[in-house]
Amino acid sequence: MGALSNLRVVDLTQVLAGPYCTMLLADLGADVVKIERPGGDMIRSNPPFVDDPEEEAYGGYFQSVNRGKKSIELNLGDDEDRADFLSLIEEADVVVENYRSGTMEKYDLGYETLKEHNPDLIYSSIRGFGDPRTGKTERQGQPSFDLIAQALGGVMETTGQPNGPPTKTGPGVGDLFTATLNCIGILAAVNHREQTGEGQYVDTAMYDSMLSFTERAVYQQSYTGEAPTRRGNSHPTLFPYNAFETDDGYAVIAAFNNNHWAELCDVMDREDLAEAYPTTPERLENRDALRAELAEWAADLTNDELVGKLEGRVPAAPVQTTEEIFDDPHVYARDMLVPVEQPGADRDVEIAGNPIKMSETNPEPRGRAPLLDEHREELLGEDAEAADD
Repeated sequence: MGALSNLRVVDLTQVLAGPYCTMLLADLGADVVKIERPGGDMIRSNPPFVDDPEEEAYGGYFQSVNRGKKSIELNLGDDEDRADFLSLIEEADVVVENYRSGTMEKYDLGYETLKEHNPDLIYSSIRGFGDPRTGKTERQGQPSFDLIAQALGGVMETTGQPNGPPTKTGPGVGDLFTATLNCIGILAAVNHREQTGEGQYVDTAMYDSMLSFTERAVYQQSYTGEAPTRRGNSHPTLFPYNAFETDDGYAVIAAFNNNHWAELCDVMDREDLAEAYPTTPERLENRDALRAELAEWAADLTNDELVGKLEGRVPAAPVQTTEEIFDDPHVYARDMLVPVEQPGADRDVEIAGNPIKMSETNPEPRGRAPLLDEHREELLGEDAEAADD
């Protein structure tokens, strides 16, 4: 029994942001019913595959963020399918969609309509620029993707090397952070309903979420009047807090308080630096020269040697490849790589586990992603059988 095993979620989302939100709910035990348009979620066919895309039901992209859900294929423009959809809404606790603003209204299936069929429904949307119900802007209705959100929200301007171009983060934080915030909003609405019996509309915009994500840049602009920009792997107010090239890769060192700085200098056999730059302001003022000293020291060590010398004294870690992550015992002890069936392949695949850990109702991926329309009979019962006849 998961913590949310009493909830049914009707999931109208596709691609990444919405499915990641409902994936979190599914991992927490919610019964998530994925409503797929004719042909299915557009990312079902996205690579990678284990071997043969023609034999395998879907690729890794779809598998990763749709595990543990049920699937039914519906065309909301078809009267019978629309009726089936509304029958599911009547039994739902939450509905989540990530269409452009106004899309559900075209089918007369917006929040106000669904609330008539289920008065205590929690209706949640993830959009690039939010919904007019929670704050109308001229951007609403425009398409948005992770890259757009990162560009507008300040992430790209503050990511990358100082002499390089604006750079997006590797993971799709515009999607994933927005999805996580939306999930929090849904859970808050569920708690509110438990206390009052009242459902409500939950709205999370990707642009808004990226402004929240870049909170440091916002307060820096406000306090200093200067627009923050790219600093590479360094930090504007902490030093040393950076990545350094070693003999066989890169390692990070976070020795920004006075005690850690003294310990680092002792390991380097450079007590002169500890004595000359004992405070944070002094180290920040001379960061370029000190970074050069650290870089010279790190270059002669392997990652293991550097981390081994600092272990227990100064926060440090290697910059790991995914291959190294797969070899890390910590990852397996924490159940952060989870095997699931890959339909059409001759072996299981591994996907990222859930980082939320709970003593009584521990979240976990609840099986593979669904085949398209796999759960029609289970969800619609006799109506589904009649449709098949």
